[in-house]
Amino acid sequence: MSETQRAAAGAEATAPTTLRLELADHVLTVTLDRPEALNTFNATMMRELVAAFDRADADDEVRAVIVTGAGRAFCAGADLSEGGKTFDYAARAKSAGRAGLAEAVRPDGTVDWSHEAVRDGGGRVALRIFACLKPVIAAVNGPAVGIGATMLLPMDLRLASENARFGFVFTRRGIVPEACSSWFLPRVVGISRALEWTMSGRVFAAAEALEGGLVRSVHAPDALLPAAQALAREIAGNTAPVSVALTRQMMWRMLGAEHPMLAHRIDSRAIFARGRSADVREGVTAFLEKRPAHFTDRVTDAMPEWFPWWHDPRYE
Repeated sequence: MSETQRAAAGAEATAPTTLRLELADHVLTVTLDRPEALNTFNATMMRELVAAFDRADADDEVRAVIVTGAGRAFCAGADLSEGGKTFDYAARAKSAGRAGLAEAVRPDGTVDWSHEAVRDGGGRVALRIFACLKPVIAAVNGPAVGIGATMLLPMDLRLASENARFGFVFTRRGIVPEACSSWFLPRVVGISRALEWTMSGRVFAAAEALEGGLVRSVHAPDALLPAAQALAREIAGNTAPVSVALTRQMMWRMLGAEHPMLAHRIDSRAIFARGRSADVREGVTAFLEKRPAHFTDRVTDAMPEWFPWWHDPRYE
């Protein structure tokens, strides 16, 4: 069975209704697939995106992930079909798709702020992308507004179509930025730009996103997905998957480190662990022999014993 056929079989088994998944050349393409609704985000999409990244991490055939949108939008934000109750989750507990929402509000009207049901759905997706062991590339084909913009932030590389528009519109809807964007956005574009975009809530063009560092490059619509695929294949076809997984997590998590010594500790362990691996022997030998390397270590069974280091006090 080919990679594409295997992906189709897996997609059929899990039957996602808001996404399309396709695996080819070791690249899993996740397409937000509600084009009639401009790929707006709902509870089903939240669950299916988390499941898609679970699948990506569990499948060693996947070496990179591309996220894009079907139709003319990437994601036009939250599904507003509930009108003014859209973000009042307690008021629409049944339709919100979150178990326990009713229990989060006590009989006296006070809120149990630590209740699992209070958690933001966009944040669940952002945290899952953050934890991913595969590189994630966004191909923003059209408007990316609200959660459509914030879900991009934990992705590693963001490419945009000339037709793309971006908007952190939360203050214009009476709410606040979500999906962990108060952590991600200032790190991606700087605090001043992050505050300008989030406090004004205005929608801006791809050229401004490029100038502000939100996206890597802007492409003609027909050239966007090929450019993203070329980047994904460059990574998937030339690098050691375990090294990529470690590098991704080391870079992201060191953004919050208080001292470079913390990075030195993890760098040292990673160099020591990788230095004894079959991948390093292959990588060096292939370089000396002037041939492509064939890396055999797999993310599912060859990560170092100390990974994830942030959960193990022995390695703090």
